[in-house]
Amino acid sequence: MSTSRWLVTFLSFALMIGASAWVVVPHWPDGGMPWLSWPVHAVALATVTAEILTRAFKIQASARACGIPLRFGTALRVCLAGDFAAAITPARAGAEPSRFLVLAESGTSAAGRVLVLFLELFLEMWSLLLVCAVLAVAFHGRGASVSGLLALVGGYSTVVLWAGAVGWGLSRRTGDGPAPAWVGRLGVSEARWQAVGRGLQSLQGAVQSLRTANPVLMLLAFVGSVLHVLFKVATLPMLVLLADPSFPLTMNTLAPLVLWPLALFYGGVVVPAPGGGGFIEGAFAATLSSAIPEGIFVASLLWWRFYTFYLYILVGGLAAGDAALRALRPAPATLSPSAPS
Repeated sequence: MSTSRWLVTFLSFALMIGASAWVVVPHWPDGGMPWLSWPVHAVALATVTAEILTRAFKIQASARACGIPLRFGTALRVCLAGDFAAAITPARAGAEPSRFLVLAESGTSAAGRVLVLFLELFLEMWSLLLVCAVLAVAFHGRGASVSGLLALVGGYSTVVLWAGAVGWGLSRRTGDGPAPAWVGRLGVSEARWQAVGRGLQSLQGAVQSLRTANPVLMLLAFVGSVLHVLFKVATLPMLVLLADPSFPLTMNTLAPLVLWPLALFYGGVVVPAPGGGGFIEGAFAATLSSAIPEGIFVASLLWWRFYTFYLYILVGGLAAGDAALRALRPAPATLSPSAPS
């Protein structure tokens, strides 16, 4: 990345640390540093491991369903490179270029790379819609916030799927050839439209590949996608319940522990600052300080953030950080054939 982008990342992480301190200080327990017992950490690590493995399985199974011979190790690096790059770039913009580069270095064709990334997003959105529908039924009547939170995440999924449907419709009509007149009136240049057209053609090819996909493997990929979302959401309830065995476990007390993290995960995507710039920490305190017992609130926040964000940076950096950083490097300037030597 450029120096300016590293500066933005540094400032965003400084804001995150400052927001954490601002939230933690008023709730700091009298007993001191909020350590958790080793069994709690063991379960948390197992949850994170299961989330990453099911996500990698989703990518591999969906690729093979469409005839792309993707290895599990490559699918795993695709996940981890995307996690690392997403954490250090504004609006998670580095995730897809990093995944694309890992796939390219594995020997996957250009069309195959587009298809793999398309399927990952496609399955993610449908699994989110399913999870939201199940949670809407399970937590019906458990608070006025339930419908709003589920509408936020479900709406996010619907908008992404709708945008994909619009793109596919455009690809069938205007994915090739000169720019339509209405595009020119919007100020889009011919070169820019050609780039958009190539993307639309790739999208059309991806959708067409779904028609001949192996239904059994695609179903398995979808199950893996659902499981990865559930493992992600289970982290906070698991931390709270294991840290405080006396926590009153009811549908009313469980609802905010499940629904708010879901909203923070996917609603936080709209925050442009790398890692959220303190938004996640502030929103956590604003929404969950009354739902988590005071004695374990600080531990819940710090360790939940560690196991859902910072650990992914560490693991992603070790496993695929080199590829992610290469993908984020500015393209070197090249001389055009007509340029003077």
